[in-house]
Amino acid sequence: MSENAAPETSGEDYDVVLLIEQALTVQDATQVHSLHEGLDVPVTYHVLLPLEDAAARIESAMGSLTAGDMLASPTMPMSEVDLQAVRKDCQDRSNSELDETLAALRASGATAVGQVVGEPPIDALAAKLTEVDGREAIILTRPHVVAEFFHLDWTSKARRKLGVPILHLLEHETFDGQAERYGEEGITGI
Repeated sequence: MSENAAPETSGEDYDVVLLIEQALTVQDATQVHSLHEGLDVPVTYHVLLPLEDAAARIESAMGSLTAGDMLASPTMPMSEVDLQAVRKDCQDRSNSELDETLAALRASGATAVGQVVGEPPIDALAAKLTEVDGREAIILTRPHVVAEFFHLDWTSKARRKLGVPILHLLEHETFDGQAERYGEEGITGI
């Protein structure tokens, strides 16, 4: 899809699946919605937000507690009650971020639905594209220089797996800001 051309449609709804890492700001939502303003058919955004990994969060927190002391005793074991509390907190945070994102998209005038997903993000993206007969996918992430360099980021994985246009945008940056930093409007597509 060229930057100025609207995607072709068959007269039906145009479903776009959004895979995000964190809540979208109003600016992010407005920019995403602006990509489809010229279409003559209704556009629905299907937002997927991966559930924060409770185990990784605990490991990270425990690692930072002992990072200053290389000879520290082994980290104390977490009880199942503590782990359940962290899991619940992760679910609550993810649901809150999804609600914020849907509200931001709807405030921009978009039609949006969404869900928190526990499966691997690219698998969830592929399944949702199939389920809704999605016409394109948009992946919004923070910059991940190392993962992108080795093509281990979500966008690279999605391009290898999916047969729809993939648009990679950076969260919390305007299109102009992305263009200054990366060229070609800061976005990548297939």
